Amino acid sequence: MKTPAASSATPCAAPRGRRGATAVSEYLVELLKPAARKRGFAGVDLFTRWPEIVGAAHAAGTRPERLSWPRRIEDGGEDGFEPATLTVRCQGGRALFFQHEVPQILERINAVFGFPAVGRIRIVQRPIETRERPRPPRLRALSAAEEARIAALTAPIADDGLREALARLGRAVVAAPERK
Repeated sequence: MKTPAASSATPCAAPRGRRGATAVSEYLVELLKPAARKRGFAGVDLFTRWPEIVGAAHAAGTRPERLSWPRRIEDGGEDGFEPATLTVRCQGGRALFFQHEVPQILERINAVFGFPAVGRIRIVQRPIETRERPRPPRLRALSAAEEARIAALTAPIADDGLREALARLGRAVVAAPERK
């Protein structure tokens, strides 16, 4: 009988000879490969290392979208190697700033690939979908009696920082909307 970790039929099988927990990113890379190939990427390195490649200034406002390779001679194209064109999605205002740094970004991208795989970057101005974090619920104003009760409960605490922290916690607990 085979153990689930030893089965190689699933693309998400744990690496052999490894003990303990496996990072989710190891499974995610294998699951993303078919989608990456569909967009012209041989692997997911460009996606996973994008913030490192473009830097913190461009990481939030840009995404690699498609890697377009020129046609080969057997497909009716030209002879020899030609680098690909990387299509990058940029938010409207960031496109101009990104365009100024394209030569440096091309060098970093080709360093990731290990050879001059990308020769040109095509910028497309489209919005970047981001997931907004849900805002915490708005707390109601406390009554004078509730404030006095919190002050009385925290008064015996000698440390000022701890007393203030516990008072803030108490206000948040008392003012929070009731969960259903």
